[in-house]
Amino acid sequence: MRKRILEVLINSKDKFISGEELSKSIGVSRTAVWKHIKKLKEEGYKIESVPKRGYMLIKEGDKLDSKLLSIDMKNKVIGKEIIHFDSIDSTSNHAKAIALEGAEEGTVVIAEEQTKGRGRLGRSWVSPKGQGIWMSIILRPDIIPTHAMKITQIVAAAITEALRKFTKDDVLIKWPNDIVLHKKKVCGILTEMSAEIDKVNFVIVGIGVNANMDETLLPEDVADKAVSLAKYMDDDISRKEIVKEILYEFEKLYMDFIESRSIEKSIDICRQYSATLNNTVRIISRDSEVKARAIDLSEEGELVVEYEDGRVEKVFSGEVSVRGLYEYV
Repeated sequence: MRKRILEVLINSKDKFISGEELSKSIGVSRTAVWKHIKKLKEEGYKIESVPKRGYMLIKEGDKLDSKLLSIDMKNKVIGKEIIHFDSIDSTSNHAKAIALEGAEEGTVVIAEEQTKGRGRLGRSWVSPKGQGIWMSIILRPDIIPTHAMKITQIVAAAITEALRKFTKDDVLIKWPNDIVLHKKKVCGILTEMSAEIDKVNFVIVGIGVNANMDETLLPEDVADKAVSLAKYMDDDISRKEIVKEILYEFEKLYMDFIESRSIEKSIDICRQYSATLNNTVRIISRDSEVKARAIDLSEEGELVVEYEDGRVEKVFSGEVSVRGLYEYV
């Protein structure tokens, strides 16, 4: 009910709408309208109430709640169901739990804060309240397990396309799963899978975007590698609009993959906006580190590298970390 009231207020922006109009359009009593307005104010929405004039939305709340995100949502699958938490240990942990219980494809778990956020290779991910976008998406693609790694490239392409709508600065992809701005990480992607030998049960895509991050909260070991999107923005960042754009761009590319069985469109985007290609990089595995030149991305999303001795091979994202020769990118 509050979602419907909020939708009417948003569509009537900059003008008052009477309690009587609201009650008629929503189909509840004026008393019920008043109670829901009171609740919306408690949730952070700034709503002006004037006797004989009605209600006017002055400012939307900053919380990424499902009511607000679902208004004007363009998607059909990704984000059709949104589960919002004020605080949670990890959105991916919850997404896994409900995926095991049968949650539908496209369900999004999003939180204002994560207390035990996780990154790739077991690293922690700092996720302070209200300062970023911390969300996980449940997918159930009908693909063989070895093709699940392609989804990371689809997500990277989608996020890059989305973030480039909000900043004139160069948003690039550091293969395989980081989005960078001015050579520092602004977003990380963690793709996890539950599968059998020849069948994917579900994939969980975890996304963390440093939107309005207080950079003093970053741990020392990542302070020189991470950045907040807000640092390079003139206006306040709308986390809500960024979430909508990410989900919209991802649905387009993901559904194209499901229908065509190809990630050509995503790979083209990853090539175009790559921070890794045409650079000499360090390929770091558990027990070795070697230098190579990153020359291409394969059709499957692997990094194609050329070693100093002329050998060319494909690097799989699950096996290594890739770093710049002298810095993070």
